[in-house]
Amino acid sequence: MNRALLCTCALAIDAALGDPTWIKHPVVAMGGAIEHLERLLRRRFPQTPTGELWGGRALALAMTGSTLAASHAALRLTRAIHPHLSAALEVCWGWQSLAMRGLWQEAENVRSTLLTASLEEAQAAVGRIVGRETARLDASGVIRAAVESVAESFSDGVVAPMLYLCVGGAPLALTYKAVNTMDSMIGYKNDRYLHFGRAAAHLDDIANFVPSRVAALLLIGAAWLCNEDARAAWRIWRRDRFNHASPNSAQTEATMAGALGIELGGPAWYFGTLHDKPTIGDATREPRPHDIGRASNMMILGSLLCVGLCGAVDLARRILAGRILR
Repeated sequence: MNRALLCTCALAIDAALGDPTWIKHPVVAMGGAIEHLERLLRRRFPQTPTGELWGGRALALAMTGSTLAASHAALRLTRAIHPHLSAALEVCWGWQSLAMRGLWQEAENVRSTLLTASLEEAQAAVGRIVGRETARLDASGVIRAAVESVAESFSDGVVAPMLYLCVGGAPLALTYKAVNTMDSMIGYKNDRYLHFGRAAAHLDDIANFVPSRVAALLLIGAAWLCNEDARAAWRIWRRDRFNHASPNSAQTEATMAGALGIELGGPAWYFGTLHDKPTIGDATREPRPHDIGRASNMMILGSLLCVGLCGAVDLARRILAGRILR
């Protein structure tokens, strides 16, 4: 199937339907498989740092390999039945790999809750999209957390899966989702997963290295089109894009902080422990609820720019393939 058309259809369906509950999401099955494999591999490998490290590597290999192989096999089988059936399945999986509408809905829920309800309800709302503890956040902290989530999730929930969809079709996009799901479930630096989850965390860093930087550049373009401060977005991205323990997370957060003129990052509570994280951006003013909507607008426009980029990549791929065949 034409990859540019595949990306366009996937994003259009995601924009229209989001993540409805009436259809089972592949990530749910991936999560169940990860839990099952963890229990199995922890019994099979020694409960030592080295044993847990190899157990985690085995889990990462099993999840990525099985996802790629199973999705390829399903598309081949449906293509043998009818090409349109295979195309429909691939579009469906492409749609399910994206999270633009869901991200917008969750961010909008935080914004509206801040404006119309109590701080406690806003803390609970933002707790649905961030991994940190939210009960200690004030209103500004809730806004920062929501904006950070929009920025980071734009990379791993929209740009990365769409780029992999463009390059390798639905099987590669689903494999990326398997990597991302593993990282969100076991990629923690705590006592339980320090060794067992290391392979998943490293694999996620590798898978997001290029997409996170592409996402940052797309957000700079979106900032310019949205009449936000694109120059500051570029400047803060250049300055603060590595102000994070992850090599990728601060890429889009720095861009967003610069475009909105606010400070993100800073100390945050995780599992009862305060982590002294570096700040991103300049504290030129206090964040306002409206900043969440501005961040969402940039995310949506950046998603459309990503479709255009995928179209250009697919066209270049076809031209190059044609020249090689000649």
